[in-house]
Amino acid sequence: MSDLPLKQLEKALDFIENHLDEPLSVEKIAAVAHYSSYHFQRLFKAYTGESLLEFYNRKRIEKVAALLLRDTKETMATLAFQYGFSDNAALTKAFKKRYLVSPTEFRKQRSSRYDKIKDSTNGQIFQGFESYIWRIENLKNWIKMNAVITVQEMDWFPMIYHNHIGVKNLDAAFMKVIAVALENGLTSPDKIEVIRMYHDSFKITAPDKVRMEIGVVVDREAQTEPGIFFKNLSPGKCITANFEIDLSDLEKAWSSLYIWMNENGYRPAEQLPFEIIRNNYNDHPEQKCILTLCIPVVRKE
Repeated sequence: MSDLPLKQLEKALDFIENHLDEPLSVEKIAAVAHYSSYHFQRLFKAYTGESLLEFYNRKRIEKVAALLLRDTKETMATLAFQYGFSDNAALTKAFKKRYLVSPTEFRKQRSSRYDKIKDSTNGQIFQGFESYIWRIENLKNWIKMNAVITVQEMDWFPMIYHNHIGVKNLDAAFMKVIAVALENGLTSPDKIEVIRMYHDSFKITAPDKVRMEIGVVVDREAQTEPGIFFKNLSPGKCITANFEIDLSDLEKAWSSLYIWMNENGYRPAEQLPFEIIRNNYNDHPEQKCILTLCIPVVRKE
């Protein structure tokens, strides 16, 4: 991707995500990245696997799905207008194509929002509606046995990171940013803390489309190499929980923490949720992952 500075692509992705309730043209998005529409569309698809229009439309539908999961009181007509659909029927058609159910039915079934989803040819659907109560109680009991939850103000910390889309080649993505940090003397092998920040939720977005920032906590800012960026992460108030778990239990850990959040009077803040990974699970005698899950939050109104 040497033809497209990845920082410019990141700006475009963030711009789209932050302006889903506005009409966006290819020209407007490309201008954010300082590229012509023609070249930017080609490079965007090469990097993300989606055309610019496909990405924008998918994010709009997923935004509506996320609002429905939060039990928004907005009408379907209002959501359709807010997120650029010509009318309620257009929203329903696009939504059903992706999730196999209408927005109205999706809202009715929101009680399973903590359940896993499975892939389908047209998107993702929620499973296990009839077992919702059983699952929630089991998750609440599971987290009591596996973590101590705190609500705290987290100080800012510096990190280097790069963007990664999808679940393929994740190990290589982690190793790359760790190697850059070590080679540039930005951290030491005995105190590596890896950060994974989520722009999307696996409950709404297909696994091969989930955008993540893979990073490492560092001692200072430094210029490294193309595609590796620096920022000071400022999480603010967070719900945090420490775990030592199998990788297969990671979804359970996140779901449990979101349940705790919801039942204790908090909602997600604007900042993105993230993990602080404190070990290489391959080095653990039981191949467990030691990590802290963090959800930036605010009090419900």
